[in-house]
Amino acid sequence: MLLQVTVPLAFTVVGGLIGLLILLVLAKSLLGLVVIGELEVGVVAKKFARTSLAAGRLIALEGEAGYQADTLAPGWHFFLWPWQYAVTKELVVVVPQGEIGLVVANAGVPIPPSHILARVVDCDNYQDGRAFLTKGGEKGRQLGLITAGTYRINTALFTVITQRNAGTMGMRPEELFIYRVAPEAVGIVTTLDGVPIEPGEIAGPVIPTHDNFQDAQAFLAAGGRRGLQEQVLLSGSWNLNPWFCRVQQVPMTEIPIGHVGVVISFVGRPAVDVSGAEFTHGNLVDVGHKGIWAVPLYPGRQPLNTQIMKVELIPTTNIVLNWANRTEAHHYDDSLSSITVRSRDGFSFNLDVAQIIHVGALDAPRVISRVGSMQNLVDHVLEPIVGNYFRNSSQEYTVLDYLTNRAERQREAAAFIRAALLDYNVQAVDTLIGDIVPPAQLMTTQTDRKLAEEQRKTYEVQQAAQTQRQQLVRETSIADIQNSLVQSEQGVNIAELQANAQVKKVRGEAEAAKLRAGGEAESTRLRAIADSEATRLRGVGEAEAIRAIGNAKAEAYRAGVQSLGTREYTGLQLMQIIGDNRVKIVPEVQANGGGAGAGGGLVEALIGLLAQQQLGPGASPVSVTGSLITPSSAANNSQTDKQN
Repeated sequence: MLLQVTVPLAFTVVGGLIGLLILLVLAKSLLGLVVIGELEVGVVAKKFARTSLAAGRLIALEGEAGYQADTLAPGWHFFLWPWQYAVTKELVVVVPQGEIGLVVANAGVPIPPSHILARVVDCDNYQDGRAFLTKGGEKGRQLGLITAGTYRINTALFTVITQRNAGTMGMRPEELFIYRVAPEAVGIVTTLDGVPIEPGEIAGPVIPTHDNFQDAQAFLAAGGRRGLQEQVLLSGSWNLNPWFCRVQQVPMTEIPIGHVGVVISFVGRPAVDVSGAEFTHGNLVDVGHKGIWAVPLYPGRQPLNTQIMKVELIPTTNIVLNWANRTEAHHYDDSLSSITVRSRDGFSFNLDVAQIIHVGALDAPRVISRVGSMQNLVDHVLEPIVGNYFRNSSQEYTVLDYLTNRAERQREAAAFIRAALLDYNVQAVDTLIGDIVPPAQLMTTQTDRKLAEEQRKTYEVQQAAQTQRQQLVRETSIADIQNSLVQSEQGVNIAELQANAQVKKVRGEAEAAKLRAGGEAESTRLRAIADSEATRLRGVGEAEAIRAIGNAKAEAYRAGVQSLGTREYTGLQLMQIIGDNRVKIVPEVQANGGGAGAGGGLVEALIGLLAQQQLGPGASPVSVTGSLITPSSAANNSQTDKQN
């Protein structure tokens, strides 16, 4: 039963499909049905019509035979009978993100000879072909472009170039990318269309309201010039038509620390000098004018168009320039060398000179206006001023003047060069004379003289050392015997003191004797008046005698000291004291030779010793002469008697 129901149903469905297919075929033929998909566009070509296109026209606007300006949107379209119309289904144009699409119009009015690209008309990004043609669209490469998106474009009227088909259209694929300017760079723009640049100018002026060359139509409408442009592109991404402009990326102009940048602009408003009447060495202009800008650029990165302006870097720190066989890192002094001069005495010699200069930031434009560049300042100003000064001034001095008075020559040079450079708006910080290379022959003579002088000084020093050494030896010897001298002097002093004490003792004894005598006389006078006169006379006589003895002894001491000297007389007194105190100096027994036939001295000595022992300890010394034994005192007296 189920099978019986299913089979008829299947036949019914198949029959319906076949009928629908037949209906569709009939509808396309009878009703002219054309179905356009969602991502398609229908390009219509009319096979025949009552009228034909005019000569030179490609797209029909009034129903003429040929390609029609209007396209078919997605959906069902009737009455487009295949026997009268040929409908081509084209895919929509897709421009990916990050790319642009360029358009070539296959129809339209011709581009004027003064133009390179067709001007833009309002035609919904080339999707409205009728509007393009009716509003005066021009055939050929279009000034406008299409950005990322999907477009239904009449491919019979327009050819769209994207990255996918760039190679077949004679373009490089990278030209269809959005143009990107790096962060540290600027884009220098050259436009390929527009009014020619005015005579005497090298770049087109800045044109406002064209969105950084992205709106090419606005640029041309505002009078934009073809060629190099003053305006630059900064960092970013830009939708630029490569048929309209080319961009060259260059690094930003960097002004280092310690420098300023003097701008020399080749474009801008007419030059109006702002340097003042006192400055007669060139013109300075305000920013934006043609010429040397009066205000320099300070350290940093500047987005400058280096094709229309030049930046001259000027160091604002001290600059050292060497007239020698060495150069600094700035290399301004590469062409400088030692200065050859001639002295007053006819010698030629070389001078190494270092000149320190400073250019102020506000003076930098004046320096550039005067000399053009820092290298010109060195080559055309500093080199002749410094070189000629030393060549001229050296003729007033000898070589030895430079060697011995270099500091003075240096001060004179610094003062002269400082005054000379002020006329060039340059500050001379200092002038330094370095190595002086005098003639070898002169230096040999001076060296020999100096060596001789130094040798003479050496000999003098050595002589002084020897003299000092002799003095040291003398002083050392004196110091060594000083102890003995002191002891001798002290001995003399002691002897003098002892002699004085002896004199005072004698005087004291005399005074005491006088007083004692006076006392005895007084007592005698009191005891016996009768004997007073005799006693007085006797006492006076004794006193006078004692006084005379004391005075005689004192006078004898004084005369002895004066005649013999303190030391000798002191020795004599010492011997007397020894005698007075019976100090034994002579031997107890004295043995003398007995003459011819006498016994030996030893036997006599023994006999004398025995005799002394017999006499006792208090006896006088014994003298033995021959066989006669006598006390020493007797012997002495005997000898004295004989002499008398």
